Amino acid sequence: MKKNLFKALSLAVLGFAVVACSSPAKMAKNADLVSAESDPQVLEVVANEIQASYTINFPEGYFHPKAILEVVPVLVYEGGESAGTPFMLQGEKVTENHKVVANSGAQVSNTVKFDYVKGVEKSHLELRLAVYNKEKRIEFPAAYKLADGANTTYMLVNRMGTPAFANHAYQKVIRETREAQILYLINNATVRPSQLRSDEIKSFQEFLAQLQEDERRTIASTDVIAYASPDGELDFNTELSQKREKTATDAFAKVTKKTPVDAPVNSSSVSEDWEGFKELVEKSDIQDKELILRVLSMYSDPMVREREIRNMSNVFKTLADKVLPQLRRARYIANIDYKNYTDEELTALVKDNVEILDEEALLYAATLIKDRNTQVMLYKKAGEKFSSDRGYNNLAATYLLMGKVSDAKAALAKVSEKCDVYYNNLGVVALRENNLADAAANFAKSKAVEAKYNSAVLDILNGKYDVAANKLQGSGLENEALAYILTGQYDKASKVLTCTCPLSSYMKAIVAARKGDANTVESELAKATKNAELKARAEKDIEFAKYRK
Repeated sequence: MKKNLFKALSLAVLGFAVVACSSPAKMAKNADLVSAESDPQVLEVVANEIQASYTINFPEGYFHPKAILEVVPVLVYEGGESAGTPFMLQGEKVTENHKVVANSGAQVSNTVKFDYVKGVEKSHLELRLAVYNKEKRIEFPAAYKLADGANTTYMLVNRMGTPAFANHAYQKVIRETREAQILYLINNATVRPSQLRSDEIKSFQEFLAQLQEDERRTIASTDVIAYASPDGELDFNTELSQKREKTATDAFAKVTKKTPVDAPVNSSSVSEDWEGFKELVEKSDIQDKELILRVLSMYSDPMVREREIRNMSNVFKTLADKVLPQLRRARYIANIDYKNYTDEELTALVKDNVEILDEEALLYAATLIKDRNTQVMLYKKAGEKFSSDRGYNNLAATYLLMGKVSDAKAALAKVSEKCDVYYNNLGVVALRENNLADAAANFAKSKAVEAKYNSAVLDILNGKYDVAANKLQGSGLENEALAYILTGQYDKASKVLTCTCPLSSYMKAIVAARKGDANTVESELAKATKNAELKARAEKDIEFAKYRK
């Protein structure tokens, strides 16, 4: 029993002697006793930077108390390599200010960062170690390979930005009105014959006659509105206005006898015409009109209003003579529907007689035309002829769709009133000029939905993938699918990727690769790599490393 115990102890001491390094120089010779690993094992570029944490495991008895160890992380890629900041370690008896590693063994971790450079798509991260023994530097025989890389999927983001277009206000049918009125004597509801022979009524009748020959205009309805002036008792005025409604409606039948109106006639009454009173006072040169208007704004009760105005005895006589008689009236209002140019007519006018189009017609016509140069002509004409900010904003947006950034910038310089569309398009210009700070500032000023989608581009570039996914939700853009891929929401990404274009197929292949679907990877890459740029990318993309033949 004692013999066996002695033998076991002897083997343990011998094992320790094998591990222990009797001098710093032997640390390099026993490099295989050291292990290293990294997180992640597949490097990823985020916000133009690669970041990884690595851990080195030193066994018991390995690290010599008087040794200094230099650890240099190196990213080796096609065309070159980049060395990270050296990480210095020291034994327990070294008096330098490096991290101490005990002879009893230790696990040491550190973080390294590398800037993105072209070529890192096909790369690996390794640790190169060297031990210092007094003045002598001894390199380890081989580097420790840690990770492959690097994944640059976020760089598939579409950085062109989405221009925004200002809305047109073109109406297919425009409501117009034509009006005439008759006046009544005070406290009277009888329509005087002279009122039906007035120039105003004659002009109204002539208009109705001409309307019958107008192919673009039709009467939708007519309103007959009778009023009482706002003086006297409310109950009396209510009854009086109702009587005037009846006589005015009967008189309207006489007015339109020769030109019958084939449309509904809507009759109504207003007990006291305070709105008309206010309008006439505002237009008048009455000395105390500001005081009168103040009374109207202060009091809503009609009786209080009338009392306060009557108290201004020096003013009331003027009101009674000049204002109140005009409010004892009935109005005839013809509501006309004007049929504007049809889409076909507008398209023809763009070719043959564009000069007759107003601002709204120009802005709308541009949405009917597919030719970009014609759109430019229409928006430019709206801007130059009508000083249209919407025209210049849409001109800039069209130039951006054509890839003419400098022209878009010049068009935006002519916009006088800044708006959501303006700031979005200015942000797109900055984005295309790679001025990301200005792009972010302009998108922040815009409430346009395009600005939200465009700011998500910046979020992706800055590694804020969750924020980008929330902003892009429901947009249907390929950037939305990319954001879902970057956040691991692969089913959502697949639902967005409905386009038959190469980029969509490429992202479908990435989703399939991450799910382990080799057949779909192959079929989608076959479609995507018809694009030369995507073909070159796929050959080095670590997303497909396991699937390359």
